[in-house]
Amino acid sequence: MKRVLLTGASGFIGAHCLKYFFEKTDWFIIALDSFRHKGTYSRISEIDIPADRFLLLRHDLSVPIDDVLGNKIVDNRISPDGDILDSGIDIVINMASDSAVERSVQDPASCWTNNCNLILNTLEFARSVKPKVFFQVSTDEVYGDCPEGHTHSEWDSILPSNPYAASKAAQEALAISYWRSFDVPVVITNTMNNIGEWQDKEKFLPKIIWKIATNQEMEIYGEEDGSGGYKIGSRFYLHAQNHADVLVWLSEKPVSSFSDGSFLPDRYNVVGDVELSNLEMAKLVAEIMGKKLNYRIVPSNSVRKGYDRRYALDGSKLKDMGWKQPISFFDSVERIVKWTLDNPWWI
Repeated sequence: MKRVLLTGASGFIGAHCLKYFFEKTDWFIIALDSFRHKGTYSRISEIDIPADRFLLLRHDLSVPIDDVLGNKIVDNRISPDGDILDSGIDIVINMASDSAVERSVQDPASCWTNNCNLILNTLEFARSVKPKVFFQVSTDEVYGDCPEGHTHSEWDSILPSNPYAASKAAQEALAISYWRSFDVPVVITNTMNNIGEWQDKEKFLPKIIWKIATNQEMEIYGEEDGSGGYKIGSRFYLHAQNHADVLVWLSEKPVSSFSDGSFLPDRYNVVGDVELSNLEMAKLVAEIMGKKLNYRIVPSNSVRKGYDRRYALDGSKLKDMGWKQPISFFDSVERIVKWTLDNPWWI
C-alpha cells in the first residue's frame, strides 16, 4: 500500500483526487488542508472514505509541516487516535494553492506570500522524508497568453500575466531547484481549466450554470479587435477526475533525477480534448439546460488586468506515452450540468 501526502485535499481538484484515489487504488491518503481559501469539508463529506485509508489533518502550509506531522513521519511512524501505523511517504502531491486569479489581482501580496510559502514548506518536508515522487501540480497560466495556432509544449518560455500565474511559476522554479540541489524527485504537471462537480461558482462553468438557472445576464470577456468587435477568449477543459487519473498513471513511471544524469526534471502537460471559446461554452451549457443564454460581451481589460485571451497546451507527450483520459469533454459538461441542477446548493 502506497502512502500519499495530498495537500489541498478539500479544494475542488483535491477532493476529486481523493474520490478517485479511494475508488481506483489502495493508497493510504494523508490529507493536509488549512480550509482557509476555497477548501471546504462539504466536498470531503461527499466522498465514500474508507476509514482505514485516510488521515485528515488541518494545517496551514504557510508554516512548516513538521509542526503537525513531520517528526512522526521521519521516525517512520504515524499515530492517529492512538493507533500505530507503518509509515513513510511514497508520494507527495502538492495541489494546495490560492488559485483565484481575480483575487490575486486585487490582493497580489496575499496570493504570492501564501503560494510561495506553501511550496517552500512542502519541499522542505519532502527533502526530509524522501518520497519516491513529488508531484508539483501547476497550471497552463504560467506560459501566459497563447497565440492562435500555437500550443505550449513542456519547457516553453514562462511568461505569466497575473500574480497568481507568477506565484505558480515561482513554485515550479523552487521545485526545480530542490530537484537539482537536494535530489527531491520532482515531477511537474501543467494542466488547464479543470471542471467537475463541487466547484465554486467563482469559476467559469458553475458561474454559467448559476447565471442561466437564475435568468441572469452572463458576462463574456472579449478583447477589442480595433474594428468595433471583440475576439472572444477560449479555453480547453479537463474533468478533474481525468486529472486524478493521470497522477495515478504517472506514479507508476520512473522519475528522472539530476544525480542520475538528467538535465531537467520530468514535466507533463495534462490536456483536455476540446477547445471552445467562452461564448461557445456558455451556449453549450444553455443548450444542455434547455434555456436561453442571455449575455453581453465586455472588454476583458476593463474587468481584469492581465487577462489572457487563450491558454493552450500541447498534450502529445502524454498521448505518445499511452495515456488516455477516461471522461470525454462533452460527457463531462453534460454530467456536471445535470449534477449541479440536482444539487443547487453548490451554486
